[in-house]
Amino acid sequence: MIACALTGTASIMTFELYMLYIDFMNNMGHCNFELVPSWLFTWFPPLKYLMYTPSFHSLHHTQFRTNYSLFMPFYDYIYNTMDKSSDTLHEKSIESKEEAVDVVHLTHLTSLQSIYHMRPGFAEFASKPYASKWYMRIMWPLSWLSMVLTWTYGSWFTAERNVMKKLRIQSWAIPRYNFHYGLNWEKEAINNLIVKAICEADKKGAKVVSLGLLNQAQSLNGSGELYLQKYPKLGLKLVDGTSLAAAVVANSIPQGTDQVVLSGNISKVACAVAAALCKKNIKVIITNKQDYHFLQPKIPEDAADNLLLSKTGIAKVWIIGEGADATEQLRAPKGTRFIPYSQFPPRMARKDGCTYSTTPAMSVPKTLQNVHSCENWLPRRVMSAWRVAGIVHALEGWDEHECGDMVLDMDKVWSAALLHGFRPVAEA
Repeated sequence: MIACALTGTASIMTFELYMLYIDFMNNMGHCNFELVPSWLFTWFPPLKYLMYTPSFHSLHHTQFRTNYSLFMPFYDYIYNTMDKSSDTLHEKSIESKEEAVDVVHLTHLTSLQSIYHMRPGFAEFASKPYASKWYMRIMWPLSWLSMVLTWTYGSWFTAERNVMKKLRIQSWAIPRYNFHYGLNWEKEAINNLIVKAICEADKKGAKVVSLGLLNQAQSLNGSGELYLQKYPKLGLKLVDGTSLAAAVVANSIPQGTDQVVLSGNISKVACAVAAALCKKNIKVIITNKQDYHFLQPKIPEDAADNLLLSKTGIAKVWIIGEGADATEQLRAPKGTRFIPYSQFPPRMARKDGCTYSTTPAMSVPKTLQNVHSCENWLPRRVMSAWRVAGIVHALEGWDEHECGDMVLDMDKVWSAALLHGFRPVAEA
């Protein structure tokens, strides 16, 4: 590619085709893991002579004098250098092996570039918090193609495998992007994908499935309640992580704070945070009248006086979610600390001495191993509270779901997370 650039013969299409075919085939052949399904050759028999497999090329490295062809076995057939065990090894390599798992975290792709930042993508990108890069724009044809492929892909895929003590943990990604979750006609398909993943996890013996990002959206499945209605006899526990996410936010409030402003779309986490702060005798100021009346019934009677409606919030601690846009943030006084309660980071609209915390998350203990990638925009070895909640749920062996309107005891969940070595994240 450098030679093409220096000689003036380079083009975006050349680079794309090179990366799509040459690099892909070369890396696939040396990955030492069989991923080419046998039905592909049954569906189109001539492909057997035009495309090699990882198991085919592995025999070249172990037998040395067979399977010389790179990419195209056609020449090995011609010159009789084809290893006779190639087909047998391929069939044996792709035999399904039941992989035991205790905890499954269901996430999904976010932006088009996010697929490169997952562990199956580029390791260099996956090891750093997600950030859109200008040089990734030249990959837009490949990004678009990956979006089309994932759109047509009918199942989840494993994004990461971790181990904590004796707990086997996996992160599964639903092959859909953020914008898919906003399409009404996609909701049924997405729910079917999630149901398929939950049933597979149950079949594999998982104890807990935690719902991450938009997989627990109220408008999509009622914070997971839809799945319990469909499968009331699930052997595993569904966790949306509300209690731990709310506990992380509530424990991020600086000592001595007597009032906070709650701004943004009122979610299940926002309700739990507001109730917890009011019980701690911290005034929670709501600037939207409709949100105020929605929250009122959810606050304990003995703490209801701490929920206030005011258009002029002068508190220097703001708890914000999606919907707290730049206009809303500009109403905060100089030096305000913004603490998000949403799964997605807010737009940082203030630069005048204001600080922004990360989305609800916790640093993981050393006992949690094989953490090779960053979870979206979070730093290395930091996991979202929703993901941590599923792990803690399994470690404690709690026999209850947390989805729909159900919220676990926040203090109990917070104490359990700390007991197992999870720690609050330092302010960003």
